[in-house]
Amino acid sequence: MIAHCKARHRHEEWLEFLRLINRRTEKGKSLHLICDNYATHKYPQVKAWLKKHPRFHIHFTPTSASWLNRVERFFRSITVDRLRRGVFHSVADLKKAIDGYVNAYNKSPKPFVWTAQSSDILQKVIRARRSLNKTVQIA
Repeated sequence: MIAHCKARHRHEEWLEFLRLINRRTEKGKSLHLICDNYATHKYPQVKAWLKKHPRFHIHFTPTSASWLNRVERFFRSITVDRLRRGVFHSVADLKKAIDGYVNAYNKSPKPFVWTAQSSDILQKVIRARRSLNKTVQIA
């Protein structure tokens, strides 16, 4: 897990993170990054950098489908296991807690295993759409 805590989330910070990933990973590896559709990830300077670094492959999740992005699962874990009900007297304390959690995770990392079947997920999406369509028609 490569973490990068910053106060802001602009394209400059995203490029900084991409450079960090580039430095910390084996040069011959292709890297597939799953991202949301935040404009920062598609900024012209980011696109230019990615064009110069063809080992990076960016995949965007559909809007309102954060559950497809596995890092969101990690965010849930860190929130439940370390941050919720935590007491942080400063941003530096919060960053220290996050960095500590990531370091502990990296000592014995375990892959995220997707247990849901795609057919079950698609059925839920179909049911949700039907329900939403009924709601919209009534309103």
